[in-house]
Amino acid sequence: MRWWDIDPVLDLERELFPEDAWSAGMFWSELAHARGPRATRRYVVAEEAGRIVGYAGLAAAGGFGDVQTIAVSKDQWGTGLGSRLLTDLLGHATAFECTEVLLEVRVDNTRAQKLYERFGFEPIGFRRGYYQPGNVDALVMRLTTTTDPANPATSVQEQETEIHHG
Repeated sequence: MRWWDIDPVLDLERELFPEDAWSAGMFWSELAHARGPRATRRYVVAEEAGRIVGYAGLAAAGGFGDVQTIAVSKDQWGTGLGSRLLTDLLGHATAFECTEVLLEVRVDNTRAQKLYERFGFEPIGFRRGYYQPGNVDALVMRLTTTTDPANPATSVQEQETEIHHG
């Protein structure tokens, strides 16, 4: 993801997460830590026919990774794009030498929970009222990266949607 991707990413963000969408400033702040020798972030976008159809971000520090966001446009649900984005993030968690990767997911987002479970994430707790203003709880999930997390059981490498690295 680069700075010129922020506006189309925000459009998709507002469509998918109308109550708790990230602001432009939040994306700018994350991208500020995504380049150079001391980078602690990894943000990517997926494009199809010149249109951003997904994006994802990871933060890393002290041996821990945190999936900050994964979003896939509704017309791409079921295509494996979410898996490809997560595969990219987990590959970079390994490069960042993360031994664990955490994430929060809405308790009502079973589609995303199933994706994370396929990759080996396990529930470890809840954050009550995490998603505001809707006051929706978050399920906290963790993956211990003792094996290569970039190679889940199902291969999703050969797909038409192009993922652009920042």
